[in-house]
Amino acid sequence: MIEVRDLRREFRVSRKTGFLRRTHDTVAAVDGVSFDVAAGEAVGYVGPNGAGKSTTIKMLTGILVPTSGTVLVSGIDPSRQRKELARRIGVVFGQRSQLWWDLPLLDSFDLLRTIYRVSGPDYARRLAECVELLELGPFLATPVRQLSLGQRMRGEVTASLLHAPELLVLDEPTIGLDLESKERLREFLAELNTKRGTTVLLTTHDLDDIQRLCPRLVVIDHGTVLADGPLADLRAEVSPERVLVVDLEDPAPALEGLPGVTSVRLELGGKRQHLAFRRDRTTAAALITAVAARAEVHDLSVEESDIDDVVRGLYERRHAARDVGNVGVSPDSR
Repeated sequence: MIEVRDLRREFRVSRKTGFLRRTHDTVAAVDGVSFDVAAGEAVGYVGPNGAGKSTTIKMLTGILVPTSGTVLVSGIDPSRQRKELARRIGVVFGQRSQLWWDLPLLDSFDLLRTIYRVSGPDYARRLAECVELLELGPFLATPVRQLSLGQRMRGEVTASLLHAPELLVLDEPTIGLDLESKERLREFLAELNTKRGTTVLLTTHDLDDIQRLCPRLVVIDHGTVLADGPLADLRAEVSPERVLVVDLEDPAPALEGLPGVTSVRLELGGKRQHLAFRRDRTTAAALITAVAARAEVHDLSVEESDIDDVVRGLYERRHAARDVGNVGVSPDSR
């Protein structure tokens, strides 16, 4: 669905160097990015502010032309075939609207149906599905300017799906939403991907969105790809330990000496125990069996490292490697 090879985008930035003088520098916002997204995948594209996320999205959707490199979306060059691409993708920008501010929400949908040349029966079917799943009915007749942010975002997602796109690109879709609105939107997007096979590319600062929707993560930093792979693999790479939380029927001494366990933390006088264990030394199933042989278990759960910790760990490793590479390098040689 998406093929990106050595993608680069430069900008000229001016800065003042004297009373009437300015100089111009060339800054690479995206610098040699390469990745693929298969049809039906849901991929999170994350990074700090200024990492190059939005610039990449704008090149994928044809808003910006790459300085060099190639990008194909559904076999189409976005910057040269924008109209054809627009019929095959849906785009939601959390801080920009494709709805008409003073019109009722339903009128915006009807205008978009005409723009995308969607047949009447197809439009009615898709709109009915979105109205039901996103609970749009109570405010379809409300002008967009009077909608809450959560209502408007549900409208934005619906607007991007009326023409049945193969790819849905989401840039900060849950920004500013309350918890209930976020969860409703996440559930809808998850169903859209898993049950209907719509490819999803999601960029966001809310890593809970990624954890909920995207099995794969592409991490970008300073315009280059820092990591790309299944979230589970990146989690194992950065944090080799998991934690088995065991609630026992009765308090017990620390369950030490079990295979793969590196530390034990007690709560409630030993009735709850947190057993940290190495992924490469044992499995959760094997450890649970060993625990059950030592004590009577009431309940248990396995805790993974938080996705924020995973991304933070990837950044820290990169910066540490960069610092090591710079040791002993003179300023002139840099």
